[in-house]
Order: sequence, then C-alpha cells, then structure tokens
Amino acid sequence: MEREAEPTGIRLGIGRGISYGLFGKPDAFVPQIRALGGGIVRVYVYWGQVEPQPGRYDWTVVDAILDQLDPAAETWITVCSSSPWATRTPSGFLPSSPANDNAQYARFISLLVSRCRGRIEYWQCNNEPSNTGLLWDGTAPEYAAQLAAFARAAREADPTARIVLGGCGYDVLSSLQGSPARAFFDHVVEQARDDYDLFCVNLYGDPHDIPVYVEDARAMMRRHGYERPVVAGEYNGPTLFEFPEAQAAFQQEMTAAFIAPAVGPEAEPPDRRTMRVLYDRAAELPDTLRMFLEDCPPELAARRDRINCRQIVTRNILALACGVSRTVCWNLAPEIPGYRDRLNLMGFLFGKLALLDYDGTELTLRHPSADTLALLAAQLQGVDQVRRLVAEHNSDLYLFEVERHGHGALEVMWTVGDIFTGEEQPVTRIERPWAHAAAHAVDAFGARVPVEHDGGMARLPVSVTPVFLSAEPAPEPPAV
Repeated sequence: MEREAEPTGIRLGIGRGISYGLFGKPDAFVPQIRALGGGIVRVYVYWGQVEPQPGRYDWTVVDAILDQLDPAAETWITVCSSSPWATRTPSGFLPSSPANDNAQYARFISLLVSRCRGRIEYWQCNNEPSNTGLLWDGTAPEYAAQLAAFARAAREADPTARIVLGGCGYDVLSSLQGSPARAFFDHVVEQARDDYDLFCVNLYGDPHDIPVYVEDARAMMRRHGYERPVVAGEYNGPTLFEFPEAQAAFQQEMTAAFIAPAVGPEAEPPDRRTMRVLYDRAAELPDTLRMFLEDCPPELAARRDRINCRQIVTRNILALACGVSRTVCWNLAPEIPGYRDRLNLMGFLFGKLALLDYDGTELTLRHPSADTLALLAAQLQGVDQVRRLVAEHNSDLYLFEVERHGHGALEVMWTVGDIFTGEEQPVTRIERPWAHAAAHAVDAFGARVPVEHDGGMARLPVSVTPVFLSAEPAPEPPAV
C-alpha cells in the first residue's frame, strides 16, 4: 500500500524532552516553542502514563498537550510502549518493550489517537529502537510487529495520521553493513514498508556528515524497493563524540569504573563513579571534555555555547539542502524545574543542549542557542527550498541559496574549520554575484557583518560562523 505522505513546505521544530508529565506536573511548553519560531512541537507520551491500570485511563497529560496547541504549528507525538503492567519488561519510563498482548496495545493506541483525532499530524512508535536495552528491550522483528499494530490502530482512528518510524541514529547510519544496529534497522525497513510514512533520522555527530547520513537512510529504503520522505526528529551539537581527545579521556575513565569492583552496599554504579572522577580531575581534562561539565570555566562555557549556536544553523541548512523538510531541535528545556544532578551521565552528555531553563517554575531563561534558533527561524520565514551552490575556487566554502516566498534573496555561507578552535582562524574574504538593490549580512549570533556592495557584487568576510547575506534587512526574531 503506497501512501502519499510528503509533508508540504519546510518547518523547524523543537522537542520538549523525553518525560513530559512523568516526574512533575505537565506545564506550558508550546508557547515557548512557538516564541522561538518553532513550527513543529514534539512531545513524548508513555503507555503507563495514560493507562496506569488495565482499562483505567488518565488523560491528564494528553489533554495538557491538546489544551495548549497552536493551530499554526504541527504536532509530533512519540508514543513509548512503557508500562508497569502491560509490557514484557515492566517500566514506567524506559526502556520500552513489546506488549504482553498486542490487541490490548492496539486498543490503547486507538483510544489515544481517537482522543487527539485531527489535531496531531505525526505519530511515532517509540524512538531509536536499535538502541536496545536502553530505549527498546526487544528485537527487530518484535519492533516491526509492534509498528504494524501501531500503524493499523492509528490510521483507523485517524486516517490523516502520518506514522513516523522510530528514530534512526546517525551512529546506525554510519555503522558498517552487518553491524547489530545496522542489521536491526535494515530488517525493520524491509518488513515495515507499509507501516510508516516518514523515515526519522536523528542527526548528531559531525554536522558536515549530514548529507551522507540522509543519503544512507534513503539508500537503506531503496535497497528494499521503495522510498519514504526523511525527517529529522532530533539534532543538536556539539556532543562529546565530536572530539576524539575528549572521547578517549571519557572512555578511559568509564572503562576503569566498570572494571573496578563496587565496594559496600551503598556503592555507586559505574556511570556515577565515572562522573565523580571527571569532576575530581576536571583541571587535568582536555578542554574539549571539560566544557561539558557543569561549572566549567566561563571561557569554556562560552566557547561551547558559540559552537552550539553555529551548529544550530549548519545542521539545519545542511539537512534542508538534502531535502529534509522537517527538523526538530533537541531539546527545549530540562524536564522539571529545580532538578540538578551533576553525576547524571545523560545530563552530562546532553544537558547543555537545552535551549531554555527554568527561572523558578517558569521557562523563561534563554540560552544563546535559543536566540540563534529564533534568528534562523526568522531568516527562513517563507522558505520553499534550500540548495547548495558550487563555490568555485574555494573548496572550504559552504554556500547555500535559500528560496523564500514573500521575501528577498538570501544566501547562507560558512567555511570549514576546526570545531573547537575554528573561530581563531583568519576569516576568508569572498565575493558573490549580487544583482540586488541592497545587501545586508548578519552572523549566527545576530552580529552585523560588513558588506561591500557595488550593485553587481557583494564582498564580505566569512568564517566558521555562518553568515546570512540578504537583499533585505534581517527580520526580527519571533516575539517572546
């Protein structure tokens, strides 16, 4: 069965997190996403959260989502099959696992989608199922069978629903043929061709590898005789795994913690012991590792923030130029107000990617990356297409043309450079054919970039920091 499911236009979105309403009262988040220019809202819902006991339903979280939806935005719900009673591995959070009774699972999906009928565009069956043990406690055939039940129930409850394949990580796409994670997704893609409409990729890793990851996802489908649109359910950076020296130092401490015997009945697990050692030895660590720690030196925190801002732009532009029409930034904010645990490994790896933070109980504190995402969304208003241009005589220049209806000409550009020290390298002066009445340029931080314009050419400095060259003044970011 072939379904016409190509999303129209281009939209940038933001994910709320992985535990909305699980560990605290469900609060407002859609207005904050919309204020940053997000045209897609992504949020998680758990089976046990909605059906805490067989046949008893609690719609508190689902209704909290529905009550704040902005009809101008699309909504993407990731449904996790985690339950204390209904799944093979009992869990109120993660990992998700196969249902004990597929008919019972299908009934839950039917009721959930029916309650939201016509208001939710995208329904995703779990996330990164190839991340077995942590996010999915099951096999590839079991995931494919669950996806089939999910798709049937969701489509019967809402024929307009688009089904999203559980996110395929960049690490899966970059894996060698025959690796366990690669084999997992290859099996699902082969067996589930009629059970999903959109192939979701999670774009972490080196931003400049994004075209390879997207093409690899398409090639995986083509090997089985079909192709679906590719969407980016997650992206952001930097992460630890982009820095070989930092990753090596981290792995060394993690390996030592797993080898060393735990002592005493209150002994900490290896991940927390690893984090404790990292903080104890912070002054000895490479700066590329140290910048991910809480309370690192201000200059390192600022450098990480600037890398983050640059990558907000580069990851989006590269993905959009590959024909990915939906990108969702990971993520909006901490899960609940006031929670801090510097020994939490996942917080160390991904916590600083949050765009906002709580001020008391209100999500009002903006990190620099939030300002950059809002600036990018404003620049891309009315975007129809992003196309990479050939930069003659400069192989280090990334150059893109953005077509926007209702707005003037726009190009986005940056140069290749070291991810950590690239801003210290000399800028490159370039010239572009520019047959427009005016030329305005700002960088990813919102700073004005000087442009020489003689009516036929525009000349400006370019570096690792993306620059927006426009025929009209930079638009105002969305109001907060």
